[in-house]
Amino acid sequence: MQIRRLSPALGAEVTGIDVAKISDSQFETLRQAWNDAEGFLVLRAQTLEPEEHVAFARRFGPLFGEADQFQESVLKNLLPGQPALYRVSNKKDAKGEPLGRERAGTYWHSDVSFRREPAQASLLYGIEVPDNGGDTMFASLSKAYAALSDAMKRLLGTLDAVHDFRVAAVSSGSYAQSDLANQDFDGKNRAIHPVVVRHPETGRPTLYVNPGFTSHLDGFDQAESDALLRFLYTHCQRPEFIYRHRWSQGDMVIWDNRCTMHFAVSDYNADRYMHRATVVAQQPQRYRAEEQRCTG
Repeated sequence: MQIRRLSPALGAEVTGIDVAKISDSQFETLRQAWNDAEGFLVLRAQTLEPEEHVAFARRFGPLFGEADQFQESVLKNLLPGQPALYRVSNKKDAKGEPLGRERAGTYWHSDVSFRREPAQASLLYGIEVPDNGGDTMFASLSKAYAALSDAMKRLLGTLDAVHDFRVAAVSSGSYAQSDLANQDFDGKNRAIHPVVVRHPETGRPTLYVNPGFTSHLDGFDQAESDALLRFLYTHCQRPEFIYRHRWSQGDMVIWDNRCTMHFAVSDYNADRYMHRATVVAQQPQRYRAEEQRCTG
């Protein structure tokens, strides 16, 4: 197994390993490399059956589709017989029925941040990818936090933000009305999280807001909230915090939604077919700088 850093912002490439046959010690090496690389790994040249993909994902923790359910609108895009695998695809079957969600994730977001227990790892496997286009951009929210002024860090450390699936459904333009279900808006897909959270494995502080699912800052009027969030989103999208991944067939990309956000670039016409497993996280906890000083 070889591990190579991909960019100064985040990310490492792993070669020489078959995740279908990975040992416990190899997995621990991978998990440490994942944390060291700001929550992003690409494992090259994988050949996985759906059951192997799910089994590998379970090593990171409990899965959406098993331990907790996806939002209702996602269910029709799951792989039949595999409730933990979400299909991302522009392909159709012989009857013209979609084989997954087309052009998914074409806005900056962190997966499932609108749940009380949101997403930890997402594991996306590229089965068919375009020769050109279809990149995915990833931003390090921990690097973005570290670059803020001390005064801004103090302000943000006291704030909470509301995350709501309705934001993506209504505002992003990524969801057609026919994609949505009434159950998506029954309250389960809305949560309040600290704006600055402590990563439970590394202890590092990281921003936890994203344009896709963050509705507003709790306790602020909309104009105040919009102004501060707009500043944060512009800041997080600075080039020095971003890695742009160009897909190759067989890539298994693993990102940490607790410290990154991502954007799928919709600039391709060729076939694209992928499977994604998503790991459930613990409820995000506020980062408290004074506690960090006392313990570290």
